[in-house]
Amino acid sequence: MSGSPFTAAVVQMRSTTDMTENVEAMDAAVREAAAQGATYIQTPEMTGLVQASRKPFFQQVVAEDNDPVAARAAALAKELGVTLHIGSTPVLVSEGRAANRALIYSPSGELLARYDKIHMFDVDLDNGESWRESAVYEPGREAVMVEIADALFGIAICYDCRFPELHTAYAKAGCTVLTGPSCFTRQTGGAHWHTLLRSRAIETGSWMIAAAQGGDMADGRETYGHSLIIDPWGVVVAEVTGEEPGIALAEIDPAAALAARQKIPNLKNGRAFELKSAAATLRSA
Repeated sequence: MSGSPFTAAVVQMRSTTDMTENVEAMDAAVREAAAQGATYIQTPEMTGLVQASRKPFFQQVVAEDNDPVAARAAALAKELGVTLHIGSTPVLVSEGRAANRALIYSPSGELLARYDKIHMFDVDLDNGESWRESAVYEPGREAVMVEIADALFGIAICYDCRFPELHTAYAKAGCTVLTGPSCFTRQTGGAHWHTLLRSRAIETGSWMIAAAQGGDMADGRETYGHSLIIDPWGVVVAEVTGEEPGIALAEIDPAAALAARQKIPNLKNGRAFELKSAAATLRSA
């Protein structure tokens, strides 16, 4: 499955600790992207809420059926006639537990797919930053593919991009477009963001579409921005440069993924191997 060309937009946001504010910011940005000609619009991870403190987080997070981001997104997609991909928003799944969930709506407002982030960002960075997503979020257990504009998309969120096996599995299953909406920290983004996403595009011969949060957030975190669209050869074809909110658009031709894979057929050329170890003793002087 390759699909017809379409215009994609990445929406860079600076979501706050107030879900109501974020719904309105998302609404305005999606309308602007549609006005610029996008038919597939992606928002970043944590579109609905960026809140590091547990109590105020759970004071706003509700089940998907009652979620204001989900309701507005479905209505917007139908009104504007676009495919709207909410990169993620937190939804309540049980008492004191949420899912970091992507929601994708068709131009008729139908929910096409949901994906819960699989890999939890549990890290201790050398600048004193420490994150434990698993303390709040229930990790997803299913990789999700969805057909959009006759192309097959592989869905991922942020930290998932550090796990190439997920993206390779998508590509081998026929996906020509990969997604990576994110809320990268300024430290890790400056070091790794472009390299990671270009690597996932190159090694799978896929488009990569990744909207991002950017700037100093209301809950104290610092995010990198630089929302990207990357072609299957690893070329950045659109970018929201810097950390300010904005929109970037590019035409996506899924057939370009097939062309890239014909040039470098590594998905077909991989071979099974045995892992063996050997030991050597160094003679002291």
